[in-house]
Amino acid sequence: MKKVQLITDGSCLQNPGAGGWACVLRFQKHVKELSGAEARSTNNRMELLAAIKGLEALTEQCEVEIVTDSQYMRNGITRWIKGWKRNGWKTAAQTDVLNRDLWERLEAQVARHKASWIWTRGHAGHADNNRCDELAQAAARQAGGK
Repeated sequence: MKKVQLITDGSCLQNPGAGGWACVLRFQKHVKELSGAEARSTNNRMELLAAIKGLEALTEQCEVEIVTDSQYMRNGITRWIKGWKRNGWKTAAQTDVLNRDLWERLEAQVARHKASWIWTRGHAGHADNNRCDELAQAAARQAGGK
């Protein structure tokens, strides 16, 4: 099984507002950068979409180390999602889980692979995380942000 590193980030120039997502895929010496945007979104949606798009880009099952600066995404997919599903997609406070559509997409993509999740502090010197931040912000600006 190929070992791939997926580094992700999302950005909204206003939250909500124009949003961008980006990821860097690393396999051996190969590097692929992906990014995109939505005219109206939130930072959390962009964080989730970055991971989804990166995982969707993998054409075969891989061992994927996913590096994110989003505690929301890491905790959501590794801890909270089981309870949300058990409770009919309700939070502990019995409110609807936000971004359910993206959580379901992310869960389906994670299930295709052997995934591990690594948290990194944002803007703290992780070169690929910084690159994702640059790409995501540029995408958000192109989508109508300032």
